[in-house]
Amino acid sequence: MINQALLNPKSIVVIGGSNDVQKPGGAVLRNLTEGGFKGALYVTNLKESEVQGIKSFRDPAELPAVDLAILAIAAKFIPDTVELLVRQKNTRGFIILSAGFSEESHEGKLLEQRVVNIIESAGGSLIGPNCIGVLTPGYHGVFTKPIPTLDPKGCDFISGSGATAVFIMEAGIQKGLTFSQVFSVGNSAQLGVEEVLEHLDESFDPVTSSRIKLLYIETISKPQMLLKHAASLIRKGCKIAAIKAGSSEAGSRAASSHTGALASPDVAVDALFRKAGIVRCIGREDLVSVASIFTFPELKGKNMAVITHAGGPAVMLTDALSNAGLDVPHLGGPVAKELLGQLFAGSSVANPIDFLATGTAAQLGTIIDYADQKFRNIDGMAVIFGTPGLTPVFDVYDLLDRKMRSSAKPVFPILPSILTAREEVKEFVSKGNLFFPDEVVFGNALARVYHTPKPSPAKPRSIAVDKKKIRSVIEGAADGYISPAAIRGLMDACGIPRAHEAVVTSADEAVKSASLLGFPVVMKVVGPVHKSDVGGVVLNVKDEATVAREFDRMIRISETTAILIQPMLSGTELFIGAKHEPKFGHLILCGMGGIFIEVFKDVAAGLAPLGKAEALSMIRSLKSYKIIKGIRGKEGVDEERFADVMLRLSALLHVAPEITELDFNPLLGKPDQVVVVDARIRVEKKLKIKN
Repeated sequence: MINQALLNPKSIVVIGGSNDVQKPGGAVLRNLTEGGFKGALYVTNLKESEVQGIKSFRDPAELPAVDLAILAIAAKFIPDTVELLVRQKNTRGFIILSAGFSEESHEGKLLEQRVVNIIESAGGSLIGPNCIGVLTPGYHGVFTKPIPTLDPKGCDFISGSGATAVFIMEAGIQKGLTFSQVFSVGNSAQLGVEEVLEHLDESFDPVTSSRIKLLYIETISKPQMLLKHAASLIRKGCKIAAIKAGSSEAGSRAASSHTGALASPDVAVDALFRKAGIVRCIGREDLVSVASIFTFPELKGKNMAVITHAGGPAVMLTDALSNAGLDVPHLGGPVAKELLGQLFAGSSVANPIDFLATGTAAQLGTIIDYADQKFRNIDGMAVIFGTPGLTPVFDVYDLLDRKMRSSAKPVFPILPSILTAREEVKEFVSKGNLFFPDEVVFGNALARVYHTPKPSPAKPRSIAVDKKKIRSVIEGAADGYISPAAIRGLMDACGIPRAHEAVVTSADEAVKSASLLGFPVVMKVVGPVHKSDVGGVVLNVKDEATVAREFDRMIRISETTAILIQPMLSGTELFIGAKHEPKFGHLILCGMGGIFIEVFKDVAAGLAPLGKAEALSMIRSLKSYKIIKGIRGKEGVDEERFADVMLRLSALLHVAPEITELDFNPLLGKPDQVVVVDARIRVEKKLKIKN
């Protein structure tokens, strides 16, 4: 829990303060004094009686009571110092800048845990160790620069990396992005990104709190906490963007099912962010661009006007927007002709709207007015305006400033001439504006903001299932892949539609069952993991003789214990899977099925429990969604039924958390039905205890 001693201290001591501002202890003291901290400020230094004009205590035991301690001394001295401050000086807030803890060694981890235990025993709050500190309107408790001018309506920024926090602030400040407060959590020994976000949620004030939150995360230790408070803040009107670094290591893990191969911790992060409504970013410039977009009025539709005096950047932006799922619609008709008549010869208004290098500020204003007021199929505008340096462009940027404030539709300024028009850009930013230097980075960021869904309901409507039957099947199963009979029991208990089938162990049983099910039939081996790879699937078997012959062949395949027989069904092959991801819970995936799951790997993922809107959104986000809708005369799939299977699976996972991996592959979908043809389920009993 973050306490007031950390947030609003009335007194601060820098342990290890220095006259050398090139050392962390000296730099943080300088920043505190230059930042105008209004409380009592103390310093300890073993060798100095005065540091930067402030009386220095050689022994921390001589200090008066103090709210917050910022420590910049060697790691080995910190536990004893913290204990003295907690027990004798009533200190309850701590920022440890020093390294040498869990990030370095096992011994450092033990040292770190000792510090945490001491602080928590007194109800204290700790940021760090191994961090740059905390930056708030009340005090500048960081040893780094830049120190942005803090704005209550700027961004709240939480970073797991101090250096990255500095670089992101540098990238944002020059583009006009402002910050409200910054927390660099370092090793997150006690307070990590999740805990700080929890504080921002629980202390949120709709009048005074910032509505933009930025996160740089290296490890998600408490995904459910992150999900809960991010979604809560977004429902309160906030916008959140985040970088999750370290996304590639898990992709190479071997797995025994299609779902296991496709699901990974990073897929889980994507699913968590989508469920919470967080915009995921891929780098510093992307994060700054998304944060900047958050400051503009919301884009209500997907149709953009690209306005420029330079053709190349406009083409690149149009490509970026179009490729990312936004539209740059053609503009024509009488209104377009009317606008063209007010521009120089050679201009184009088809969209992009190019008013040439010779275009004037007045013409730009006219174009923006037309896009804002007369072109009904335009939802927002991107204005690209740079300069070759022949003449100043203050008048253009002044006009752009005015139009951005008066336009009913958002106007996004892309100003690429950050050197040639340095003074003009500086004046533009000084008026409280933000700008984007790169059109493609902007286009991709805008599309990601537009396509990020709102948070899913905290408690989606549940589907009734036979819990007693589910628990009976699970408790009667051994760890590993469960039997076809057990799978049928679970599916029936959840109301998941499945193909009729028979599992046989002799040729006579096979012939009899095939006749009862009705020809043609499908025959599959029971036992091998990937049936098709070993010749364990035979389609369109039309007579008893073929059934008997294929049974004799298939039963000899290695690891085969029986043969499964089903009616030969038709439809579009679909896929639904589930996988338990530690800490995150169950991931549910959907996509095209059969061999397409291996070839295209076009899947969408969501975190259980799923709601109906979330399931439908997953289906509609697939690149292959046009196939599901039906294309070129081929019948489509009832997506409501497809989603219903996902919801029933979600309900199953809630009752049976021991399920570690599950494949429904394929399901066969038609306009009037979606039915599971093949299923595999793996259980691990110890998961019930963990969940």
